[in-house]
Amino acid sequence: MGKIHTYLRLMRPANVVTSIADVLAGIAISGYFLNGNINYISVFLLCFSTACLYAGGIVFNDIFDADLDKIERPERAIPSGAITIREAWLIGSSLLVIGVFSAVEFRLFSGIIAFAIAVAALLYNKFTKHSSLLGPLNMGLCRGLNLWLGLSILSYSFNQWQILGLIPLIYIFSITMISQGEVHGGNVRKLYIGGFLYIIVICFILTASRIQDNMLLTLVFLLPFAYMILTPLFNAIEDPIAKNIGKAVKAGVISLILMDAAWAAAFGSYVAAVAIACLLPISIWLSKRFAVT
Repeated sequence: MGKIHTYLRLMRPANVVTSIADVLAGIAISGYFLNGNINYISVFLLCFSTACLYAGGIVFNDIFDADLDKIERPERAIPSGAITIREAWLIGSSLLVIGVFSAVEFRLFSGIIAFAIAVAALLYNKFTKHSSLLGPLNMGLCRGLNLWLGLSILSYSFNQWQILGLIPLIYIFSITMISQGEVHGGNVRKLYIGGFLYIIVICFILTASRIQDNMLLTLVFLLPFAYMILTPLFNAIEDPIAKNIGKAVKAGVISLILMDAAWAAAFGSYVAAVAIACLLPISIWLSKRFAVT
């Protein structure tokens, strides 16, 4: 049990739950849950794919940061000696391969998107992470592709709504930019930019819900989402110390679930919206037991 707990520490399970919410949101946007002929095996394959891809990406994050983590985050699994670099390579590689093949098992096009997610995650971890511009863009790309993975469940809906992949890109760009001050304290200018991008995302979801004539139910999820992300961000702006920025980043990551629930509600998949929102207490529970960042 101790080893399993260590592996889970390495994979950040609270974050993995948010990736599943992304895919479910993409499926909901496609209208798949409304067509009356749901194949839950297909839904499971895409959700399992993203879970493996996200967990594998997180493992490689710690692999490439192992030397830096000895100084900044010595409690992590690799620098603490709980897991060796070789073990981590095996775990991370296996997760990425399983993630890609799970998507291929559903549809080749979905597998191509899954492969693109794996490549984007590795590029971020190895090359772009420490760039103030490319890092946030790269991480945002991973989440945008994640929404695409869900959308790929229906080809005609993918062609119609693929532009919405820009919204998680913008949102994750803002979180990643904010997180750059998580260890040593932050740049207030970046926090303000992050808040502005948050508002843009909220406005996009509101606009979509109005177009689809589902604004009232969307607000049920969107208002708590706005509260969860903006409250800790305002606290960080008032006092941009590492602790406050860490709380803002943690809230931003976990709140992705409510954002995804709002997307599902905006496109009329009310049951899916509630199901996605139910992932929030699971993610919060996991975040109290395993690190989020």
